[in-house]
Amino acid sequence: ADIPELQEMDETTRKQKLTELAWAIEKLADVARCVRAKRVSCGALELEGVEVKVQLDNKKNVDDLIPRRPLEVHETIAECMILTNHWVAKKIWESFPYQALLRQHPPPRQEFFSELRECASAKGFTIETQSNKALADSLDRAIDPSDPFVNQLLRSMATEAMSNALYFSTGSHPEEEFSHYGLGLDKYTHFTSPIRRYADIVVHRLLLAATSKEDKAGTKENLLGNKELEELCNHINNRNRAAQHAQKQSTELFQCMYFKDKDPERDERCTANGVIYSIRTNGVLVFVPRYGIKGAAYLKNKEGLVLSCQSNKSCSWKPGCLQRFPDRIISIPAAGESVTLKLFDHVTVQISVQSSRCHAITTRLQITSCEPYKTSELELAHSPHVFKMDSVKEVTKAAEEAQLAQDKTKAKPVEEEYEQYRQTKGGSLYCLLEEIKDWALLDVAAHGGA
Repeated sequence: ADIPELQEMDETTRKQKLTELAWAIEKLADVARCVRAKRVSCGALELEGVEVKVQLDNKKNVDDLIPRRPLEVHETIAECMILTNHWVAKKIWESFPYQALLRQHPPPRQEFFSELRECASAKGFTIETQSNKALADSLDRAIDPSDPFVNQLLRSMATEAMSNALYFSTGSHPEEEFSHYGLGLDKYTHFTSPIRRYADIVVHRLLLAATSKEDKAGTKENLLGNKELEELCNHINNRNRAAQHAQKQSTELFQCMYFKDKDPERDERCTANGVIYSIRTNGVLVFVPRYGIKGAAYLKNKEGLVLSCQSNKSCSWKPGCLQRFPDRIISIPAAGESVTLKLFDHVTVQISVQSSRCHAITTRLQITSCEPYKTSELELAHSPHVFKMDSVKEVTKAAEEAQLAQDKTKAKPVEEEYEQYRQTKGGSLYCLLEEIKDWALLDVAAHGGA
């Protein structure tokens, strides 16, 4: 009854339509799983980003900050869009090899993975980064059953290490630079969202020209050349970076608006569980899953006092010093117990808003206890809403294995036929050239029976 198209139907017809719709969606999900499995086998990455949904009340005030919870249907739609963009990219490049607008994602520089590798090693994991496939497999293995936030943070750090994806004109780059590192595809573009991206409109025009049998309107003549298209791509890339920066600032602004009028000492909503994901000289970087906040929590304040832990695990400021190590930081007060904080430790943080006449308002994190705030939040992390459901992972893995088995079955007759009828006996280009040299020295008339 909630579907407008079904409201005017009788009960029997409505049930029949819903059954057909559910069947179609399930089949589409099966197709998406198989397509994704094929991309994963080629090195596609499942990266993690922090997205927060802002919930407003009736007066348009910020009422809550809710981390986005991905559903399998979202992944199904995304996979279908990726597949569409991939084949559109292949089509327009085949038709216009020197003036097609594609999107490349270069491999990241290896030094950008250093912090990721150090953090993973603190938990006993090894992250391999020599290829996208090796990175994807090692991230899949880096799972701590007792703390799912470990894998989420490692994937988030891998995302931050990535280079930016860029639009480009195919006439300005060699074909080996066309690939998309994150998606594991040889060619990719943006076609599916022309209502919000100008690049998609350009790609629509290219596809229209590529598929038109008759060019009555002069579509092909009006296409941009390589030089003009490359200049347009540079402009779009600049605007895209500006939009991403604005989106990040917008999220931070809404986070500040949510906490601005709340008393950190009295309002329970200002206290949350935090996970340490990086060690710094005078503190740690903390991720607050409840609100999607990432920020610094200092262990040494402006007065030179360091954080000290009481017998009840609460914290206070006392004179002392800090000792920093790659995987932990130790606060040593002049009197009282020392505080040791390690990577992926859970702590209780207090969230407040820090204002300044010279800078924009920002959220401020302060560690108030060396213990997690609530165990219920850890239990929430295990729920299928926060991470990809285990059943979905199992189905995806089964689809990947089935796809690989199918590919091997198809490849076997081809290999047998190739072995039987191939004209070259070697397995390399060098062997082929050697055979060609031998053929060139043969007496064709004598061996041909002419």
